[in-house]
Amino acid sequence: MVAQYITEIGSEAVDSARLAAKGVSVGYGGTMVIDDLDVAIPPGVITTIIGPNGCGKSTLLRTLSRLLKPAKGAVVLDGQDIVKLKTKDVAKKLGLLPQAPVAPEGLTVADLVARGRHPHQSWLRQWSSDDVDVVERALAMTGVSDLADRPVDALSGGQRQRVWISMTLAQGTDLLLLDEPTTYLDLAHAVDVLDLVDDLHESGRTVVMVLHDLNLATRYSDHLVVMKDGTVLAQGHPRDVITADLLEEAFGLRAKVVDDPVGDRPLIVPIGRTHVQLD
Repeated sequence: MVAQYITEIGSEAVDSARLAAKGVSVGYGGTMVIDDLDVAIPPGVITTIIGPNGCGKSTLLRTLSRLLKPAKGAVVLDGQDIVKLKTKDVAKKLGLLPQAPVAPEGLTVADLVARGRHPHQSWLRQWSSDDVDVVERALAMTGVSDLADRPVDALSGGQRQRVWISMTLAQGTDLLLLDEPTTYLDLAHAVDVLDLVDDLHESGRTVVMVLHDLNLATRYSDHLVVMKDGTVLAQGHPRDVITADLLEEAFGLRAKVVDDPVGDRPLIVPIGRTHVQLD
């Protein structure tokens, strides 16, 4: 039953992608969480990884960012095994926003965003006016310039997420990996953050996200990777991937899939045991 949903990716797609996983297996304490997985991240679009709790979404993202080393296989960044690259070189190409990041107490917004410039510093190259310009642009792009002098821990959840994204932008990378960027945000702030992510994509960045909200994932994504039990169940454009059968298979969710009345993506309507009127 699973095989009918899988959108295969050829070796050509994996080889040509800037960021890809080839036959990757990753585990913790001897237990495999991801098993022999292939993923190619399409350039210049928003890819969102979805799946039930414990399926390996965040593990995959952490592996793509080199925080986790595969037991088998390889993650390839610009044609090179990411494990063999220097940490600073990876940080110049790829920015990661982990789940629920925490800033040191009292650190200001400007100081936090400035930390995004660390990969570009060395004993030969110290802080410069160019770095100041990059930080100011990152603050402006995320709409938090007016918060520059405020402590990060005094901000609202939505403001903090914008500031952390700003720090990631200050790295100057065009590959952004965001692990559940809407966690703990109410719906209005979640939409606000995802609108910002979409703006970044429109400015030329490739974005990979992990999201739990399926309708937000379909609305804001050009490419979905659907995971189950450490493997890829399906991948492709939301219109090609999201079906009632797939939702049942991946999540155990009974749902009706309809056209989004305000967008060009599918809309998922869950079916529970009560308050349901079916024809």
